[in-house]
Amino acid sequence: MKELKAGRAIEMPTYSYLTCTRQEETVHVESSDVVLVEGILVFSDRRVRDMFDIKVFVDADGDDRLIRVISRDCIERGRTPQMVIERYERVLKPMHIQHIEPAKRYADLIVPQGGHNEVAINLLTDYIKSRLVSAKK
Repeated sequence: MKELKAGRAIEMPTYSYLTCTRQEETVHVESSDVVLVEGILVFSDRRVRDMFDIKVFVDADGDDRLIRVISRDCIERGRTPQMVIERYERVLKPMHIQHIEPAKRYADLIVPQGGHNEVAINLLTDYIKSRLVSAKK
């Protein structure tokens, strides 16, 4: 992120959710006026948080998260529904409560209803556009 903020391109690491490991392959990313960084633990490290111009927490209903996990893990990762539910109860839900939920306090903007909140999305879009106009001046 430091390199991108400084206007330099990077080779972004990739991660395999099947093997739970970082891959050798990278993705070339050019610097830009706007760089979006996403991730469930992106607010966990203060050094990372401090690099953001704006911090947005996209909040989703717990049932919606569970449905998304079941669908994704069964289709993309070859897990059975029972495997997914057991993992959710044993790992994902407790980790969400311990690590993800507290991260909200670091957000400048919390977007409820996931990606379905058009008002919040429009506010964020307008903010980004205004920053781009200011940067061009």
